[in-house]
Formats: sequence, C-alpha cells, structure tokens
Amino acid sequence: MRLQINKGEFMKNWQIAERSTSSKSTISSLTGILLKASGEDDENTVRLEATDLKTSVKCISRGILVEEEGEAVLPVKVVGELFKKAPTSVFTVSVTDGKGLIIAGRNRYKFTTYPSREFPTLPISESAPFFCSISASELLRTISEGTVASTVGEEFPKYLGTAFFQMKDGELRVISTDGRRLSLSKCYPAEKGEDGDFLLPITGLKELQRLLSSMDGETHVRVLADTTLVFFQMGSLEFSVRRVEAAFPNYEKILNPQSTTSLDIDRNVLAAALERVDVIVREFSRMVLFRLSPQGDLVLTGKAPETGAVEEILDGKIEGEPLTVAFNVGFLLDGLKALYGDRAFISFNGPEGQMTMLRPDQKDFLYMVMPIKLTESDLSFEEDAGEEEDFPTE
Repeated sequence: MRLQINKGEFMKNWQIAERSTSSKSTISSLTGILLKASGEDDENTVRLEATDLKTSVKCISRGILVEEEGEAVLPVKVVGELFKKAPTSVFTVSVTDGKGLIIAGRNRYKFTTYPSREFPTLPISESAPFFCSISASELLRTISEGTVASTVGEEFPKYLGTAFFQMKDGELRVISTDGRRLSLSKCYPAEKGEDGDFLLPITGLKELQRLLSSMDGETHVRVLADTTLVFFQMGSLEFSVRRVEAAFPNYEKILNPQSTTSLDIDRNVLAAALERVDVIVREFSRMVLFRLSPQGDLVLTGKAPETGAVEEILDGKIEGEPLTVAFNVGFLLDGLKALYGDRAFISFNGPEGQMTMLRPDQKDFLYMVMPIKLTESDLSFEEDAGEEEDFPTE
C-alpha cells in the first residue's frame, strides 16, 4: 500500500476514527485504524475503520492519491502523532510486509503496523431495518435534550447510563433518567419506519453528538436498527453503537399532569440566581429552597454550616397555591441550560411531587426533577440537609 496524503483533508477523518479506537485494549488491532486503499475506475478511495467493540466507525477519506492498493492497521499512538506533527502538508505513507514508512519532504519515519487479519470484521448495515431519516441538527437537539438526566458510571440497573429511543405515533422520543430526574425530547423525522425502541449507552451517544455537531445541520442522517446494533449513516460516514439489553422504566406513568403551583420566569435570571446559591451550598447539600407566593415573589434560600447562607428574591409570574419545596441546585441548572430560549415555565406538584420544566407554549422538551424531602431544621435554616426522593418505578 502506498498513499500520497493531503494532511488537511485526511486528518479530519483520521481524528473521527481515532476516537472510536480502544486505547486500553489488550487486543493490539483495536488500538489502531484499518486503512483500505483502492484505486478502481480511476477513483481513489481510502476507507478508515475503527472500533472499541461498543462503537464502530467507517468513513471515506478524500484528498488521497492511491499509488498502490492495499490495507494495513496503523497504530494510533505512534502513527497518529506523526501524522499530526508532519512538517509538510502533503506526505507519503507506504506499508510493505508490516513495515510502514512516512516520507514528509526530506524527512523519513519508520513504524510497525498490526496485521489487518487481526482487525475485527465490522458489522454490516445493509440488512438492518430502517428506523428513520432526520436532519443532523434535529437529531443533535433531540439527543442533547433527551440525555440531560442521564448518569454515567452506574452499573445497576442497566438502564442507568443509557438513553431510550422510541418511535411512537410519528414522533421520535429520546428519554433518560437517573431515578431522581427525567428528561424527554421529541422531534418529527422526515421519514419514519415502523414503531419501535432501543437503548443506547451515553458514552456512545456523546461521540455521536460530536460527529453531528461537526456537520452541516441540513445533512440527512439515516438511522437503521437491528437486534444488536444501531447505525447512523451520514454521507460517507457510518457510525454504529451496540444496543444495551435492558428494560427501560415505564416513563409515561411518571408524566403526571397534575400541578398545584406554576412559575413563569426569565430563564437567565433564574439560572444566574441558582449559580449564586450554588456558591454557598455546593460543598454541602447542594440544596436550594423555593418559597413561592402566588401574585408575589419567588424566594430562593440556601445554607451550609461551614460557608454561610444566601437569600435571592426574584420576580416571576406565580399562580396556584403557596409552596415551599427544595431541590438539588445542580439538577435545576442542568434543565435550565437545556431549555434555551428566554423564559422557563415550571410547574410544581406540591412539596413531595415532581417538578416539570418546559419551554413556554412548547411541548417538544420536558425536564422533571423530584424534590428533596424537607425536615423542620431545613425550614428553620438549621444544619441538617434533607433526603432526595426517587421517582416511583412501579
């Protein structure tokens, strides 16, 4: 194999593939990228493939002259660094009998490759059922909002650290929960397959978000799903994620429309006030107390024995019953950041029911948080912190 590479064009695809390699694997080929070079019909095609066995990527790199066909697995740790630091914008890469050579101007760099026969055969998407077709911008928005309540690093239950994708009634919904909060975002794909659902790990979705954010928002993304994998096809790039085999909670039972008190408020003003409260409480309980007075003010308070106390008084449109309720300030900030827009509409279901956050007059995204159970000392600004409630799972 011998290639003449334009560094600028090639490195975009190399870096995409590089992120899907496994730096800690004991299988050498998983720490490298497979290059397959062909020059049939006067067209130069170089396919890059990489996998960590949970996610995989295939992409076609342009701007490469194939002087000799072939394939090789190039180690990311050494060759990737040489590619990035090559002193010329155009250089030559050749591989013969497992030995590689980079020629950049008058400079030469030798390296060892991995046998391509040891590289795993990546899954093929041709037979996977069609799920939907959607623009990159809409899919990115829906995933970003729908994964706000996700958590990473939990091992049980298995649905923690995942997002639930559901096609239902013409809507694509993405939902996540960590047991104390839930986020749900939905959109309307341009083309839809049959109703269905699957669970995907948050770590794989983070990489998908990076890929989507680097693309033109109007790029069409085809989503295919078989029993073990979900494929996202974006032009000459295909990204696949292994499904998580677990049952997601019946989230629709949690979507309680009941409300005792509502708040319509400037999103940025509330977020800024909560950030100031967090300065005081972040090293203690991270608890913020809401005191809502209909036709009156919103009062936020927080305390920490070793730090101090804070009170913020905000204007907002409050309707319904008077209410005192507490939440994790970090959870609230996560939801407000995901809302975008100028205003936030928040409904409360008493001191022990869930809080629901929406964009005013829109139903494409909601964020729910369970309150913290208050004690008398919390109400009197003593030292003890309350306990967070969990969503009911049955």
